[in-house]
Amino acid sequence: MSQRLKTTFIELVSAHWDGTRAAPVTMGDTLEELWQEIASAYTKRRRYYHTLHHLDNMLGQLEEVRPLIGRWEVVLFSLYYHDIVYNPLRKDNEEKSAELAGQRLVQLGVDAPAIVACREQILATKAHDIRLSPDTNYFTDADLSILGAEAAVYDAYARDVRKEYAIYPDIVYKPGRKKVLEHFLAMKRIYKTDHFFGRLEQKARENLRRELEGR
Repeated sequence: MSQRLKTTFIELVSAHWDGTRAAPVTMGDTLEELWQEIASAYTKRRRYYHTLHHLDNMLGQLEEVRPLIGRWEVVLFSLYYHDIVYNPLRKDNEEKSAELAGQRLVQLGVDAPAIVACREQILATKAHDIRLSPDTNYFTDADLSILGAEAAVYDAYARDVRKEYAIYPDIVYKPGRKKVLEHFLAMKRIYKTDHFFGRLEQKARENLRRELEGR
């Protein structure tokens, strides 16, 4: 994990913490407590792809389009919390992550429109379909940026996802994975924003087809 990831989070929370938590909790305590909650979640056993490295990669992708994002702080909150709840056995990870994000942002005193936007961005990662909000589209495109990585990086990602679903035998996992691959390939555009579409669309489709053909 790069130090950038923690530093960015600390700066983000510092700018929004309103001191409403009951004494004797101090701002320093709050910052460390919130960061450790995130760090612990993303470093749990059996996480191989949905890790702090994934967050760090997303942060780098989003920093490239920061001037195009309307509410940068909302996108950052979404980044840190979008996979904080992740259990391959459940289908409500996005909902649970959005719920926890909302609780933490209320705790920090973040304004209501920002909380709504954050929850919507996290929920958008469930289907990765196009949304009216450009910020949400940049966010979900960054979440999918791994699909357009170089072949070796993509292959490592595919192996890591398989490890996260190790509880399922191939007879169960492979049809499910095939459905996911075909879902993305059936999209008119995998990437909703011109920035990510121009850079990654072609390579993403090559990677997805290659994995699909190799199954």
